[in-house]
Amino acid sequence: MIYVFCRGLLRLIYAIVFPLKIVGEENVPKEGGVLLCANHISLLDPMTIGIKLDRQVKYMAKAELFEVPVLGWLINKLGAFPVKRGGVSKESIKTALNTLRSGNVMGIFPEGTRNSDAGVAKKGAASFALRSGAAVVPAAIVGEYKPFRRMVVVYGAPIDLSQFVGAGSESLEAVTDVIMERINEMKKSGIPTVS
Repeated sequence: MIYVFCRGLLRLIYAIVFPLKIVGEENVPKEGGVLLCANHISLLDPMTIGIKLDRQVKYMAKAELFEVPVLGWLINKLGAFPVKRGGVSKESIKTALNTLRSGNVMGIFPEGTRNSDAGVAKKGAASFALRSGAAVVPAAIVGEYKPFRRMVVVYGAPIDLSQFVGAGSESLEAVTDVIMERINEMKKSGIPTVS
């Protein structure tokens, strides 16, 4: 209930401040586990890739955020779960895999940090993708978070990673490359127009 209310409020705010154009929303499966992998350019990215979808998107969030009064309670209610700084704990990995295996949508930023360039992608997204069996949907956020400037979110078709299943940890880098290449291709195709 809180998620639906906050999503509605954010949709209204975005409609005024950061008009969003959505491309390829039909590529996000209506049911089943989905790992939504996107580029990361701003603290606003988790909201941006999730607010136009009908399904709730869950995220890992820094453990410190859960200690902030009100904010910690709110992000917990919105479906976030904590991850400790300096590395992902076994508990966080287990929570992420359970989230995906239970048929939920989880958003992740393979770059790991906010970066307007390609960045050095991390292998967490690849590991979750191969271990959970969830559909891997690439998403590209295109534009700048400037008031009244159009932003575009492009959702790509799920990536077929079947060739990497069972290949072991050595395949994580290759899977990460495949995911990031798709996101970068979509960033180029989703350049926002002035209108």
